[in-house]
Amino acid sequence: MPSRVMARGIEGVFHDLGEFKVEGIISDFSPREEAILKNMSVDVIIVDPAIFAHSSAGNAKQYISGYTDAPVVAFPSVFMTEEAARQYDAVLSLYDSPADIIHKLRSAVSSPKDSAPTEGSELSAREKDILICVAKGMINKEIADIFNISIHTVITHRRNITRKTGIKTVAGLTVYALLNNLIDASSVE
Repeated sequence: MPSRVMARGIEGVFHDLGEFKVEGIISDFSPREEAILKNMSVDVIIVDPAIFAHSSAGNAKQYISGYTDAPVVAFPSVFMTEEAARQYDAVLSLYDSPADIIHKLRSAVSSPKDSAPTEGSELSAREKDILICVAKGMINKEIADIFNISIHTVITHRRNITRKTGIKTVAGLTVYALLNNLIDASSVE
């Protein structure tokens, strides 16, 4: 979240109620922050969509889903349309009570995931290339630069890989790549 006040406020709510805990605060999506997100293991991600307003990442939920299957909850610092709000697993408001915030987060965490693997879907050659890079620990920008494609295209490939394999974590995709002889153990960071 770009707003430290909002981030600290939500952290205070979690502390007071003792149900959730802040594991990290990411204020932008630089390659450094992207690497942090890739290595986080969390139950839910709360994001201010304003971070993505002027970035090449576009849709926050789409972007984040390339790294984790955790629900993505919006906590907007500026007005957000209903259409934009529907992209998220939940939307928090500055006017929500602490109990409402916890309820919304519980609901987002317990909601069934909607992406089952697509039966009979084979990964394309480009998807295998992207998967190999992901398994080697590369971030989206690095992958985009290697293949001379946009970050949006990398994200789309990663989403397709997740849909086809049913695997949503980098660790799981790495194991998949190893088991399918796309990489060898010595090439994994």
